[in-house]
Amino acid sequence: MMSIVDEIDKLKQQLMLKGHKLTPQREVTLRVLLENEKDHLSAEDVFMLVKERFPEIGLATVYRTLELLAELHIVEKMNFGDGVSRFDLRSEDHEHMHHHLICHVCGALNEIKDDWLLELEQRLQREYGFQVTDHRLDFIGIYHSCKSGDCKKACKAVS
Repeated sequence: MMSIVDEIDKLKQQLMLKGHKLTPQREVTLRVLLENEKDHLSAEDVFMLVKERFPEIGLATVYRTLELLAELHIVEKMNFGDGVSRFDLRSEDHEHMHHHLICHVCGALNEIKDDWLLELEQRLQREYGFQVTDHRLDFIGIYHSCKSGDCKKACKAVS
């Protein structure tokens, strides 16, 4: 597993290849995203965590940074049906974005890192001449523990 410093260096290279610099504001934003990778932070969450380390930063700067990172496919901007855009780092070791299980009772969110859609992508290419460049799939449902009324402790362990 790479250290945060190694991850930052790798992301710096990605930015440079696309004609952008790793400014101090971008670096602290990336650090917050790396350190909270499993939390699917909103822009406001990112801003609050960045502000702790970089008090003079403004909300607009964090928004612009997140939008740039999304345009460059370094992060994925997602909405899980709650009206809030959340940001998730893309992994270079996976060709596509990972998938999510979302419980509509308690809001627990679990990531699926495996790419289960490769066979479907190959079929789309073969039958329709359509090459998939990316995909994201969210499964929305109810965890068994939420159905049985034992949601609080079981879903907290999953999310």
